[in-house]
Amino acid sequence: MGTPETGTPEKSSAPQPIRAGEHAVGYAVTLPVPAEKVWALVSNPHRHHELDGSGTVRDRAVGPHVLSEGARFSVHMRKFGLPYRLPLKVTRARAPEAGTGTGGVVEWRQPTGHRWRWEMQPINDGEATVVTETYDATGQNPLARAVLSAVKVPAENARNIRASLERLQQLMAPQ
Repeated sequence: MGTPETGTPEKSSAPQPIRAGEHAVGYAVTLPVPAEKVWALVSNPHRHHELDGSGTVRDRAVGPHVLSEGARFSVHMRKFGLPYRLPLKVTRARAPEAGTGTGGVVEWRQPTGHRWRWEMQPINDGEATVVTETYDATGQNPLARAVLSAVKVPAENARNIRASLERLQQLMAPQ
């Protein structure tokens, strides 16, 4: 995943689109903080409303405060004025390991089969982190994927991912 030319995010203050696959969209941004700080936020579903760029995630979640592989959680949402709750299952979770260069990842699957993934790769001796968020519909039910593509959900998700990474930049900015 990364820019079409290099596979890595460009050095820029704005989130950059990445190549994520035929049925996936994603953006990456470099933040001047350790990966562990980013992990503390994105691995806690009770804080997802703080970084949500779509405006749909509410401040109520049910489940653990640190996601682990196999964990189940749900978040309360609101779209088009209608409240709903999404039951989710964590498919990958690994915290970054300070001082080792080992990055972190957390990914969950939604009921229709698509996945949301956050990756945190330490750079500059762990003083900064490349953060990537991806929406991947590869494993989604083909009919659901076709319907959601027809109503431009992947394009909307790309805009929302960019907005989420911009919010994350603000949350992680040095004070």
